[in-house]
Formats: sequence, structure tokens, C-alpha cells
Amino acid sequence: MGTTLVALFLLTAWMLPAEQKPDCNIHDGPCTKTSGNTAVTLEISPRPVKHMEELLFSVTVKPCSSLPENLMLDLSMPGMEMGKNQVKLVKKSNCLYQGKGLIVKCMSGRKLWKATVLSEKLNNPAFTFDVRD
Repeated sequence: MGTTLVALFLLTAWMLPAEQKPDCNIHDGPCTKTSGNTAVTLEISPRPVKHMEELLFSVTVKPCSSLPENLMLDLSMPGMEMGKNQVKLVKKSNCLYQGKGLIVKCMSGRKLWKATVLSEKLNNPAFTFDVRD
């Protein structure tokens, strides 16, 4: 019986997705992802970034020729279904897009979030980061 329980535990643990880690410390400042010769930088303010507060999302794209007037930023939790949460980013200057939004608090206590710039031209860059209480 004990061997069966151990085997079941190991099988269950193997089937679970590996816990994802943040690839961006958004509390220290902007984070940049590059694809080819294009750099996409995400900044969120105010810092530290907290749940349930209005936040300003800023995305800078360089070079930024031939991009639309608006981009969408999709906010999600890796491995969780949190419902649709998107922020419309409006072009403020040549390469800067901004929009306001909210990161909700997950009842599970998890704090890892992902912000994806929805743009096939930019290869949908995604930033994972922890949010504070």
C-alpha cells in the first residue's frame, strides 16, 4: 500500500506544471525583451506594483515604425484561469504606448502575473513578474 501511494504522489507531481519564476523584477524598474532588432520595454507604476490599485502600464518599442495607434496588453496568471483582463495601450509619442488598468488579487494567494503585448509584428512579447500585496 505504501509503495502505491508513493508512486501515485510521484506521478501526480510529475504531471503538474513546473512552477514558473518571474523573468522581470518590475519593482526595480522597466524590463526589456528583444526579438530580432526590436526591443520592447514594459514599465508599471506606481512601484512597488500591487494588487487592486490603478496602475499605469507603459510600453516602449524601438524601432517602432509602422505600428498601429493602439496595442493591447493582456494580463494573466500562468497556470490559472483568471478571466479576460486586458489594457488598451494608446500611442502617446513616437514609440511610447500607455494605458491604465488593474491587477486583481488571486484568492489562492499566488502572485505571479504575465503581461503580454498582443502584437504578431512584435512576436507577442511576454513579461512575468510578482505582484505585491
